This record gives sequence, structure tokens and C-alpha cells, in this order.
Amino acid sequence: MKRLFSTAAVAAILFSAAACGDESASDADTPETAAAPTEATSTASSTEPSTVDDAPQAIISLAPTQTEILFAIGAGEQVIAVDQMSNYPAEALDKPHDLSGFEPNVEAIAALDPDLVVIGDDFKGIAGQLQELGIDTWASPAPTTIEEAYAQIEQIGAVTGHIAEAAELVANMQADIAAAVAGFVPVGSEPLSYYHELDPTLYTVTGNTFVGQVYALFGLVNVADAAEPGNDYPQLNAEFLIAADPDLIFLADANWSGESPATVAARPGWDLVTAVKNATVIVIDDDIASRWGPRLVDFVEAVAAALATVPVA
Repeated sequence: MKRLFSTAAVAAILFSAAACGDESASDADTPETAAAPTEATSTASSTEPSTVDDAPQAIISLAPTQTEILFAIGAGEQVIAVDQMSNYPAEALDKPHDLSGFEPNVEAIAALDPDLVVIGDDFKGIAGQLQELGIDTWASPAPTTIEEAYAQIEQIGAVTGHIAEAAELVANMQADIAAAVAGFVPVGSEPLSYYHELDPTLYTVTGNTFVGQVYALFGLVNVADAAEPGNDYPQLNAEFLIAADPDLIFLADANWSGESPATVAARPGWDLVTAVKNATVIVIDDDIASRWGPRLVDFVEAVAAALATVPVA
């Protein structure tokens, strides 16, 4: 008997991560969270495993965020292979890691004889193909809210026999995020504005995304919200951004593109932007800005640290 896990759909607001997505910065035009949120599904046993011994012992992960979650909840020893974009934690690279999450090969996956395949957004319908071969799967699109991210962690904990560990991880994340937000002291009477860069061609996200929700924890205002109503992953132009004059610029493309505060300052006309003048152009690690697993805490703390550098008017 098959089971369906439901991700509670709370208010719709990224991360797959946006134009430089959860899977790879080179896929900037297909942000994982751009897809409409749907329910998480599982074709695993209808009874949740009560112990690790009852749980799947040969798990394949085809998505970096899910890989991070599996290792964080103690299911790493059950993982037999991960996709080629799963680069964290270091232990994940000790597993075979040449499978593609973008163009999954059913034969290559089946050849490893898994008893569970964990998938992110199932764009290719791989879950159905594996089910026909008798291989259980768990799949879910990127969450649209932080609460949905927590729900996914707990669901993966349930299907892998790590319910208590997943609950503990979520509780620790909630406490750490609350502490980071509580330590923020607003600068001035007006909310600070920001621009989150996904790639050097100025693709970005709006506040109506998972990434936007993280910045909203600190009351920040996204300058892209006024760009293209209805498009949460717009491509802006330099004129728009210079006129919008963001107080902060977050570079979520530095690792793969080489962008830096210096290259931003060298862009024609950008020396007039407040974030450049105040040295509040902040490099955010591409991965933590596009994954909603345990390192979501790192993203929130990085934003908090950046805000502490904003000069008092």
C-alpha cells in the first residue's frame, strides 16, 4: 500500500533557489522554487518505520538539500549514493556522487539496487518510473515557506526512521533562527532595502519567494518587488537598480561567477548606489542561499551579520 505525505501549504511566498538554484548555479534560468508548490509524495511503505533497522538501508539522494537533510538527521549511513551536485557535508562525497538530478538515468539508479530514492522537484517524472520497477521514492518541490521546509525535514525523518532526530533538528533550527533575528537592532526609522543577485545578468528574486521570506524576518524590503508584478524571478537592468538605490546588495553568485564587492563597485554608475557607498555589498555563499535544509540557519545568520555592518545614519 502506498503512502502520500502532505506538506502543509502555508502562505505562498524561493529557494530552491532561485536562478542559481539548489542544484547548480549554471541553471540560473530555471530556479527550483519557481515551480508552483505541490504536495510531497512518497511511495514508501504505508507504515512509518519505527526504528532505523525497519527503515530503508540503501537510500539514493538526487538533490543537494535532501542530501544535507539526510546526513543532518543521522541517515548518512543509509545513503549509498548522491547526485553530482551534492557537495555537503564532506561525508556525502565519500559516497558515489556521479548521478544526475537534472537528467536522472533510471537504469543507473536501479543498478545500485536502492530501497528508497529521495528526489527534489520531480520534473522528469522519475518517481513513477522507479515505482514501476518496485523502488520506493520520496519527492517534493522546493518549499515556499520556512514552515514547509521544516515539514519536509520531518517527513524525510519519518520515511527514513529518524523521526526524533528530525524533530530535534527542526527545534534547533527554529531556536537558532529566532536568536539570530532577536539580535537584530533596526537601523533608523525606515526599513532597509535590498537586492539579492542570482547571477551577473541581474536575475533576482522578489520578496514573494523562500529567499525573500528569510530577508523578511529582518523587516527588509526587496527593491525587485516593484519590477515585474507577477514575476518572482525577474531580470532587472542596471538603470532600475541604480534608481532603486538598495541599502544592501547580497551576492549569491560570487562562488561560481567571481562577482565581488569590488566588481559591483566597478559597474558603470553603481558607485552611486548606497550599498556600494556604505560597503554593504555582501557575499552570501551560493549554496546556503539556495538550500532550505539545516544550513538555512547559516543563511539567516549571514544576513544578521551583514545587517550589523550597516552604518547608523
